[in-house]
Amino acid sequence: MTGITYQDQQRITRLCVRCALLFMQYGGESAVVVDLTKRLGVALGVNGVECGLSFNAVTLTTIYQGRCITTVRNTVHQGINVSILVQIQQIVMQAEATRQQNQAVSVSLIGQIETAFDQMDRTTYPNALMALFVGLSCACFAYLNGGGLAISAITLVAGFVAMRMRLYLSAHHFNPFVVVIITAFVATLLGAFAYFFKLGDNADIAVAASVLLLVPSFPIINSLSDILKGYINMGVGRWMFATMLTLSACVGIVIALILLQIPHWGL
Repeated sequence: MTGITYQDQQRITRLCVRCALLFMQYGGESAVVVDLTKRLGVALGVNGVECGLSFNAVTLTTIYQGRCITTVRNTVHQGINVSILVQIQQIVMQAEATRQQNQAVSVSLIGQIETAFDQMDRTTYPNALMALFVGLSCACFAYLNGGGLAISAITLVAGFVAMRMRLYLSAHHFNPFVVVIITAFVATLLGAFAYFFKLGDNADIAVAASVLLLVPSFPIINSLSDILKGYINMGVGRWMFATMLTLSACVGIVIALILLQIPHWGL
């Protein structure tokens, strides 16, 4: 095929914006999003790709022989899934390798990439298994910080139940800040049983460790990376999102402590 028709350019534009949306939705950093979309568009035959990002939208333009096609798509955060991010990178590299072997752009290559995106493996670990390992990580943190076996056991149960609650509410499309408030409330409520059962002098460790699953570490890291690499709008947006998640967790913890009439948390 010597040239790209308007319809083929539309297909390429949809593939590029699909690549960008998936990478943003599952936690990819902005610099990689822009890089992958440009590489994919060039591999599929257009002269260039321009990609503009905001916290909840992607604006993308493909350019071929002076002809531009622009599309804007909204994005919704889906949580971190590194497996999907790796698969997207592999699809882009597959397109580049195929293009190097055959310099002529073909409709079949566009179809292959569309099929690859359709057949991406989106399976995740079972919710119960995820919650168990989150609870174990919280319990390990409690143990490493001086909590005994009883404190660690309480933390394990609190982390497990809180994570199951978080996954359940997220699956039913609750507001993410409401999800964090309720999860923090449940985790603190269960962790505070260490006070009432008088499990040692450091029962506050159970309360502190039970809410560790709510620390927004990945969004904070991505926000700093975006700011340092020049994507100020995305970085500030992600930073504010992480800050609101942290404040929501604090609200849930304080509500639980007031309800239980615990006058202090720690020393």
